Amino acid sequence: MNKKDYYEILGVDKNASDEEIKRAFRVLAKKYHPDVNKEPGAAEKFKEIGEAYSVLSDKQKRSQYDQFGHAAFANGAGGNGGDGGFGFDFGSINLDDILSDLFGGGFSSSFSGFGGSRGRSKSSARRGEDMLMHIHLTFEEAVFGCKKDIKVMVTDTCDDCNGKGGFGEVKCATCGGVGVIREEQRTIFGVMQTQKTCPNCGGAGRTFKEVCSTCRGEGRIKKNKTLTVTIPEGIDTGNQLRLSGKGGAGINGGANGDLYLEFEVDEHKYFEREGNDIYIEVPITITDAVLGCKKEIPTLNGNGFIEIKPGTQNYTKLKLKGKGIKDVNSRTTGDMYVVVNVIIPTKLSRKQKDLFKELAETGLDDEEEFKIFNKSLK
Repeated sequence: MNKKDYYEILGVDKNASDEEIKRAFRVLAKKYHPDVNKEPGAAEKFKEIGEAYSVLSDKQKRSQYDQFGHAAFANGAGGNGGDGGFGFDFGSINLDDILSDLFGGGFSSSFSGFGGSRGRSKSSARRGEDMLMHIHLTFEEAVFGCKKDIKVMVTDTCDDCNGKGGFGEVKCATCGGVGVIREEQRTIFGVMQTQKTCPNCGGAGRTFKEVCSTCRGEGRIKKNKTLTVTIPEGIDTGNQLRLSGKGGAGINGGANGDLYLEFEVDEHKYFEREGNDIYIEVPITITDAVLGCKKEIPTLNGNGFIEIKPGTQNYTKLKLKGKGIKDVNSRTTGDMYVVVNVIIPTKLSRKQKDLFKELAETGLDDEEEFKIFNKSLK
């Protein structure tokens, strides 16, 4: 499956309502369903719109897609999603209810890749449960991305019985499956061999199921797993990452559930983050503000210099374009803002006080702001 935009596939706007998405799917499903459309490519198109609908009709999956696009689901991808990497379980959406309205009550979505969700027995394949984990990241890990080992307790397929809950059919241990046993007796006429019904299997030689002692017949066990996860650049608090097929094990051969990672990012000692932009407050002296200077500052990629122009006012905001955080969904990068904080000295030497007094006599209140304010006093 290619990586076309799912909204484009269904022909809806990104702000489309649930009803609009469902309506668009109904129209396209009726047009391209293989039972109706025999043209080359119809089956593939039907799968494509089914994949798009399976994401956009699910609030959580739609939110993940809007936030990360295709690339954010690269970890642990697999299943029916093809190149897109989502690992979709089409059985998790009830296509029967939608398509039966279009093709009649007897319709069953048996087309490959679209298992119906109604009428499932206890022995039918069922999808494993989804899981949610909260992951703590440092500021640097979130900004630059990283590989992180995640320890998670999951319900996984039992290795000893391969999820069957037992070892399958086994032969009768007493007769070897033939239903009879042979005995030898010594008599005056020599060794006599007799045959009798096996007391263990009643002569049928039939097999029996041996329950797996590891999972006690459940086919699944809880176990600790360590997953190495690639955290993309630009993650922020509240962002989620979906690991397809890394949740609970499926039942009776069903697909595994998904594991969702929700992130919490530490605050930085110096930088403050707003979206993909970062802010830092830089203290300067009065003389730096008046005369101007070059000031060394920290950035995300090491120290750099900014120019403070003569006459810079307190809390002036200087923009360093492209020096912020990379957007998690695209190749764009935020900006860095330097907020100038002019520090008024609280302790002065006698020489400094004399200089300020001399400076005060030079008419520093001749600026336009002082003139406007003084008029308000009259």
